[in-house]
Amino acid sequence: MMSALKVEIELPRDLLSALEIPESELSRRVTEWIALELFQEGEISAGKAGEVLGLSKVRFLDLLSERGLPYLDSSPRELEHEIAAAEAAGAPSSGERGRRP
Repeated sequence: MMSALKVEIELPRDLLSALEIPESELSRRVTEWIALELFQEGEISAGKAGEVLGLSKVRFLDLLSERGLPYLDSSPRELEHEIAAAEAAGAPSSGERGRRP
């Protein structure tokens, strides 16, 4: 089991009311928000975020989808560049074509 640190914060009742979250769920939701934010910032992996929340990686990816958050934060242009670079890295060089192992 992961070691835990208890943090106490004070929230104005108006803020809690605006969140529309029962007090009994507040701790879990705050932990979820922190894990989601750290994941979005690239500070933790999807696997680690899921572990913190007691979810499998697949369930964590479902949570991202439910919250409208992207799994990948790269733009389509950045993804195209990364795909092209990966394809270029995997292509045999001109000196290796036609060689048999």
